[in-house]
Amino acid sequence: MSVGSSVPGATRATDGDRAAVAAQLGRSPRGLLSVAARCPSGHPAVVLTSPRLEDGSPFPTLYYLTCPRLTGLASTLETSGLMREMTERLDADPELAAAYQRAHESYLAQRDAIEPLGTEVSAGGMPTRVKCLHVHLAHRLAVGPGVNPFGDEVLDRLAESWPAGDCAGPADGRDSAAP
Repeated sequence: MSVGSSVPGATRATDGDRAAVAAQLGRSPRGLLSVAARCPSGHPAVVLTSPRLEDGSPFPTLYYLTCPRLTGLASTLETSGLMREMTERLDADPELAAAYQRAHESYLAQRDAIEPLGTEVSAGGMPTRVKCLHVHLAHRLAVGPGVNPFGDEVLDRLAESWPAGDCAGPADGRDSAAP
């Protein structure tokens, strides 16, 4: 399987992409395989990462949100108590819980297609709770709508704030000062 082939729109990371991601994160990216989604100005917004780091340690976060603007917006939503509310809805709504279980299974299948980790742990609290909106937003941006119900919800909540304009400077990675 080619890296990112199961992710619609994923593209091989260029040197410029790697430089842009390093500037976004403030460090060199670990395990970067491809760019899974881009912001409107063309910068990497989500990267697909290797299930194992170079030292062999597992890294279960397959889709990593790198866009500084989106990261900040997701963090703001997290401080609002939204994750607790989402988890409560999981407990009360069997249809939502089933959709979230399917998102978890899809996430595991995509990760295991690259390299099986031998674990049922995915990311973001799936499938029983919601603990990281960044993960769900990254998953939604990478695979599209209708896969992760909480990723869809987070993106809907950010519709007025993103996508909007040039979030980080030139898309060639030469100058990507975070907002």
